[in-house]
Amino acid sequence: MTLADGRTRCDWAVSATGDDALLYRDYHDQEWGRRLRGSVALFERLSLEAFQSGLSWLIILRKRDNFRRAFDGFAIDTVAGYDDGDVARLMADSGIVRNRAKIEATIANARAAAELDTDLSDLLWSYAPPARPRPRTMADVPAITPESTAMARELKRRGFKFVGPTTAYALMQATGMVDDHLQSCWVPRVGDP
Repeated sequence: MTLADGRTRCDWAVSATGDDALLYRDYHDQEWGRRLRGSVALFERLSLEAFQSGLSWLIILRKRDNFRRAFDGFAIDTVAGYDDGDVARLMADSGIVRNRAKIEATIANARAAAELDTDLSDLLWSYAPPARPRPRTMADVPAITPESTAMARELKRRGFKFVGPTTAYALMQATGMVDDHLQSCWVPRVGDP
């Protein structure tokens, strides 16, 4: 869909209205589908994708700065050290999604990430599939793939929680492991790192 600036974007990026329209547009244009590396950055995205499960991504996007503050910038070792007092603090924080299971999963995931025998970023990127043509329509975008299923299986084996194949695929899309911008979208393809 083409907006007032003349740029054609993926359908989901123009679905919001009011102040949210700019937030969604900027996320689409500047972040979504861009290659992201680094354990802390990917731990944050993995955590936010888990919090998004069952909710609109727009809810998470609106609260992202609050999540960063509440979870100490998603510093893996810091979050891995959280205790029951931190869970209580997070449950009382109206700036984030207050879901005990997701909060506890984030802490468990930080502990699992801290115990990895490899870099979290390298582990996640090892599941990125070969580049493929961009989808023509949103109907051509899968919800899960063999790679996202394998990633979720390996993360669960290593003690991660709230990381099913759909969440893993959303992470792959958001961090540029796959390029699911539509063929008509103005955002340029990102080259190999």
